[in-house]
Amino acid sequence: MGKLIVFEGIDGSGKSTQFKRLCASFAERGIDFRSIVFPRYDKESSALIRMYLGGEFGSKPEDVGPYAASAFYAVNRFASFRQDWGEYYEGGGLIVTDRYTTSNAIHQSAKLDAVDRPAYLDWLYDFEYVKFGLPKPDVVFFCDVPAEVSVRQIKKRGHDADIHEKDFEYLKRCAECASMAAEKLGWVRIDCAPGGVMRSEEDIAAEILATALKS
Repeated sequence: MGKLIVFEGIDGSGKSTQFKRLCASFAERGIDFRSIVFPRYDKESSALIRMYLGGEFGSKPEDVGPYAASAFYAVNRFASFRQDWGEYYEGGGLIVTDRYTTSNAIHQSAKLDAVDRPAYLDWLYDFEYVKFGLPKPDVVFFCDVPAEVSVRQIKKRGHDADIHEKDFEYLKRCAECASMAAEKLGWVRIDCAPGGVMRSEEDIAAEILATALKS
């Protein structure tokens, strides 16, 4: 089997930027890998995700329960694995992704009461890694920022926010869930905004690269 490196974090955490930086660093070093951004919006398997995020099932994230919403994303990942990168991975290839099952662990568990979240994580990992047969990540880089920083970063991007990004209380719960999941599941925590102040992209990237090359 190959190796799977995942970038995770709440919206506005800078995870996509750091994902791109690590991919560029690997390319500069001549490391053979493939990169994937989830969800795969350009694929037919993303139809329900696009409807969900577009508010067609309700204007708030909670209007679709965590188990149903998780299934939307799992199907998209399953189709991608079977059609695009599964053979390369199973042949020993290195995969680097922006988001993965780990995103459900953050965004969907935020819809549940704290006492119910660990059971949901157990269900989620069994659902995708056992029943769907998707590979487990070898390393998850968790770009950790407070919800207040997340909101500032989202506003800087200047694009139309989806139903997740518009809901500050939901983002706060996502931040709580991300910290819980990171501890429970052994993610590599990258403190991107100590004291509420974002570190430079270069500083964060250097920490991630050093860890990735050792792992």
